[in-house]
Amino acid sequence: MTDLKDSPKTTRNLHTSLPSYIELLQEDVKRHQDRHTEKTKADEESDDTSRPTTSNHHITAQNNQLTVPYSIPQTLAVSPSLGGQPLSPELAVSLRKILFGNAFHIFNYEWKKTFFKFREPFSDMSYALETEKGGARAIQMVVQAHVIKYLLFGRQLNSDCKVQSMKEVGEKEQRRALATGLTDILWTAGEEQTATVSLVTSDRCFTPHLDYKLDSFTERLQLFTFYKKEDVRAFIYDHIQNFKEEGSHGVILFLYSLIFSRSIDRIREDFDFTTSHLLHLSLGNFVCRPALLNLLLTGRASPHVFNGTLHNDEQGKPLAHPLHGVLTRSDVGYLLWNREEAGHAKLPQVGSMLKTPKLPIWVCNINSTYSVLFSPNRSLLSDWRMEHLFHLSFYNGQPTQSHIARLTIDTHSHHWEAEDNDIQGDPEKKFPSVEMTIRTKWEGAVIDWNGTVPFF
Repeated sequence: MTDLKDSPKTTRNLHTSLPSYIELLQEDVKRHQDRHTEKTKADEESDDTSRPTTSNHHITAQNNQLTVPYSIPQTLAVSPSLGGQPLSPELAVSLRKILFGNAFHIFNYEWKKTFFKFREPFSDMSYALETEKGGARAIQMVVQAHVIKYLLFGRQLNSDCKVQSMKEVGEKEQRRALATGLTDILWTAGEEQTATVSLVTSDRCFTPHLDYKLDSFTERLQLFTFYKKEDVRAFIYDHIQNFKEEGSHGVILFLYSLIFSRSIDRIREDFDFTTSHLLHLSLGNFVCRPALLNLLLTGRASPHVFNGTLHNDEQGKPLAHPLHGVLTRSDVGYLLWNREEAGHAKLPQVGSMLKTPKLPIWVCNINSTYSVLFSPNRSLLSDWRMEHLFHLSFYNGQPTQSHIARLTIDTHSHHWEAEDNDIQGDPEKKFPSVEMTIRTKWEGAVIDWNGTVPFF
């Protein structure tokens, strides 16, 4: 990853020193544009069984605009002269392998259409990002947690009006919150020393090898590396449309930026023998492994959610290879509940590093669906008296949620245990999975939904 450490000036010099190569490459792209378009359509249609049916009229319109399906619009492409470093074919192959385990898989339609879309400005849900079902939702909800972190704790506000202020967010503040959230995640991944932002240019940077499958946008990446956090935030803010506009592939570009900020070599060092890449195929879609979630939350791609490094098994016998867990507390926490896994005693135990973050915000993985729990009360995690009776707000990321669900958590009542005993004799009666998730942190807590219909 030493090639990413070059300054923008050095990158520009390198770029201008090879004019003949770039010109030849551009001529080659132009000469084979029609053949490339047909091949890309055939390749992506064969890989993406979930792609919606496209009308003949729409296909004709796309051909008239000389674009390919899922390609990033020219209006969102940055100029090659901006100073970034073009992605090399060797780095592109390494990127694919750290994501999928090989260079032949590409992102499907569900991933390519995802971006960071806010609800209507100055509405009750103006702080909220809209998400859809699919593997990219985990990334969107981690970013959502960081947006909430900025809105609650990154601005100078009276604690009594923090939640109300989230309902008064305008478009400019939405952009600022998103840029700050993305920056915080990337800067942490770069060990607070560096961060890399990936954007797409109008020109392809390299001709793919035979063992690499074309996807029409990865080959156009430019990498911009920064060594000051404020420079990262300013750059992302200036180019925020590349992450929040429809057709931008915004979630994928952010994921690329995350990987390059951490560096592929360091991610491989973060892994243990149980993990070799960040995504895995489940029910026809690529979903995030725990290593990717930990990379988003802690800046390190640890494959497990327990605390520290495990050298011995449950019987105390030395393991052949150590297992890598979470080493530090993060700003945003993580809670996990899966009814099926819990029923078979297979639910991974989340360690205190993730359960007790620095701020009262948790990304929740509930039955493999992601959501966010949060509180404006920073003292909730530092003063045990605050945990007797408190409130949590819940957002599930779905467009159907029209208001914040406000839950009251009571950790001193004990009628929950009695109700739990009743459930054991009546399998049809179940607590909402959200409540079970909360109880992984506050065991035995009684949860009042305050008139809101329970989720999950």
